[in-house]
Amino acid sequence: MAERVSFPSTTGPILAGLVDLPENELRGWAVFAHGFTLGKDSPAASRICKQLAAEGIGVLRFDNLGLGDSEGDWGDGSFSHKVADTVRAVEFMNDSDREVRLLVGHSFGGSAVIAAAHDCPSVAAVASIGAPYEPGHVEKNYDALVARIEAEGEAPFLAGGKALTLKRHFIEDVRTADLREQIRTLRRALLVMHSPTDNTVGIANASEIFRAARHPRSFVSLEGADHLLTGKNQAARAARIISAWADPYL
Repeated sequence: MAERVSFPSTTGPILAGLVDLPENELRGWAVFAHGFTLGKDSPAASRICKQLAAEGIGVLRFDNLGLGDSEGDWGDGSFSHKVADTVRAVEFMNDSDREVRLLVGHSFGGSAVIAAAHDCPSVAAVASIGAPYEPGHVEKNYDALVARIEAEGEAPFLAGGKALTLKRHFIEDVRTADLREQIRTLRRALLVMHSPTDNTVGIANASEIFRAARHPRSFVSLEGADHLLTGKNQAARAARIISAWADPYL
């Protein structure tokens, strides 16, 4: 069971979201941040959030700027925008008497929730799945375009069959994003989840995040999983682990 919602982004356009609602006892509320260009309806996002709801955790998942059902131009966004809009999503939930205690992020979204948690006083726990230690890691997705973007200011970028526009401010923003200090000063429980066979974001990223973090910190190896958690039950398994780990913080 899901409730369609919408709320304004930090830059103005309206963002579309779904709140996956528990059918039985409610244990707490969470916000989920999707990967680089994946959207709220991507298999990983949908399956993780639905499983969390089945575990009693209501979750808001939303499309970032210009993706899925959200308004705006994806090319106007950046890592900083993604972080700020994740904070806005938490505020939206809190304002509707659904106090968010948990942030969950997949891939690029995993980096974003670590950064966003600093501006979310209600959040007590953060879980990252396949997250890059350096947000600039996403440059490997468009490295062939970098020279053109630096020269012309933008370039068309094809992602998941959808034509997007990648702009200079995006590549500059992710290059300057530094998570190390944000991880070190997180002051929330952190769960780092990563597959040792992740060929998109290598397992070394999880090691760097875990080493930079302070306790309470936990690491779970998602052995057998690919980066997008496309295999049978991979996303649901990750959600069940998050559910058990997060219980003291909800």
